[in-house]
Amino acid sequence: MKRVPKSLISKLEQREQNNSLRKLALPNHLIDFASNDYLGFSKSEAIFNETHSYLIDNSILQNGATGSRLLSGNHSVYKEAENYIAKFHQVESALIFNSGYDANVGFFGAVPQRNDIILFDELSHASIRDGIQLSNAKSYKFQHNDFEDLERLIQNLRPKTQDLKSIYIVTESVFSMDGDTPNLEELVQISNKYNCFLIVDEAHALGVFGDPEVSGGEGLVQMLGLQDAIFARIVTFGKGLGCHGAAILGSQKLVDYLINFARSFIYTTGLSPHSVATILVGYQHLETEKEALKQLRENVIHFNQEINILGLKQLFVRSKSAIQSAIIPGNQKVKSIAHQLQEKGFDVKAILSPTVPEGQERLRFCLHSYNSKEEISEVLGLLSTFVF
Repeated sequence: MKRVPKSLISKLEQREQNNSLRKLALPNHLIDFASNDYLGFSKSEAIFNETHSYLIDNSILQNGATGSRLLSGNHSVYKEAENYIAKFHQVESALIFNSGYDANVGFFGAVPQRNDIILFDELSHASIRDGIQLSNAKSYKFQHNDFEDLERLIQNLRPKTQDLKSIYIVTESVFSMDGDTPNLEELVQISNKYNCFLIVDEAHALGVFGDPEVSGGEGLVQMLGLQDAIFARIVTFGKGLGCHGAAILGSQKLVDYLINFARSFIYTTGLSPHSVATILVGYQHLETEKEALKQLRENVIHFNQEINILGLKQLFVRSKSAIQSAIIPGNQKVKSIAHQLQEKGFDVKAILSPTVPEGQERLRFCLHSYNSKEEISEVLGLLSTFVF
């Protein structure tokens, strides 16, 4: 059937007029400043080969999970991987989901109850927002990383909600579009003060933040020693770990609840044994490949030094993470500069509205352990000539 509803055609045409129509692009051979593969694990031959050996050594010759984990898909690799993850993150229990999106939709769609309240940072990821929409709880956003606004909301809502059960506070340790981080210590204090439950999405912190002398890459929560103060953490594996999937970290009771009530966990085929084995081996490498984390941190420092030297600091959102965003308003302008950088051999992506608010369009630079300091200096030098 070739007919398409006129309303869909109209929306596509509007995107084209706004220079915001999304299209799929094939992989390229440009210098990578676009992917979330912060430590280069997705291209690691060692991880690839060790995963294969693990499956062979354990006589796991199976391509698919065969069903949901509650039916036939809970193969033996899951238990080993989840135990390893829980120990690594110093938490009671971990539950693997098929993706970060599934984890957030499953958590927020199931955990907050009717008469509960969810307070979420206004820049929270789309998967968090979609999960909140599935919840029966009431939700309110607070201004980005503004904890005075958060406290004001709590104080205003508590007296008006006689049947209130629980308040959930939601944030990210590294925000995906800005690359900035909240003051988690202050957020824990507020959460404790008002007896709230704190949830932190660590998607862009796993493999990036941590003490390489201890383990490395555990995320910002553990780096700050706050793991016992967090009700739930969401870690995803498609970024710093270089594979696929996600896990929710928390108490055994929380995991038991999710197994029984999280629809995105219950009603989907599980990950294949190969996918889960890759997660396990990826975590093992995260514990041993401390040099990659050290190199990534040095690259972040070098990047920030260079934007100061080149007079670019005013363009960039302040960030100590692997995500560095230069605000260049206007879809057409930011697309043009991204295209010029790509023509010079650097894969830098433009982030357009409506993905970000109009006027907040940006170039998003993702840094990696395998970027050289010379590449960083060159791409920023080019940016300064294209912008000024």
